[in-house]
Amino acid sequence: MTDSNATPATATGTVRLHRVLRAPPERVYRAFIDAAALCKWLPPHGFTGTMHAFDPRVGGGYHMSFTNFGTGASHAFRATYLELVPGQRIRHTDTFDAPGPAGEMQVTVELEESICGTSLRIVQEGIPPEIPADFCYLGWQESLELLAKLVEPEIPDGA
Repeated sequence: MTDSNATPATATGTVRLHRVLRAPPERVYRAFIDAAALCKWLPPHGFTGTMHAFDPRVGGGYHMSFTNFGTGASHAFRATYLELVPGQRIRHTDTFDAPGPAGEMQVTVELEESICGTSLRIVQEGIPPEIPADFCYLGWQESLELLAKLVEPEIPDGA
């Protein structure tokens, strides 16, 4: 979904996602604030992730890059945490390193306990005009598929 009030030269996009995960909110939240977990699930299909710096506190954040496995091309970005409410809410900004797109995106992650586990809602706003919102939507869908594979299994201790 894009902002219909913006002009084409300055238009920014917004994506909204909802997914129900068979895992408790605390486990899903942990996957968003753990460097190794982010490297495992956040890069969409066909990409690897490298964490360059990580500071999981309000005012902190992370510096990460995604590398296209087929071509070797990569892009880096920085996230800055604005709000961290364990098991409930995460808000952060994302900015691309140069020479990437300019501007700042805002990401809001809301977690709510549901009868099945966790209702997860994500809103990503301020997507630069040179990145089609559908690409972000598709990437998030792939990432959330990987997130489910990380947080849903119930693995006993010692396994």
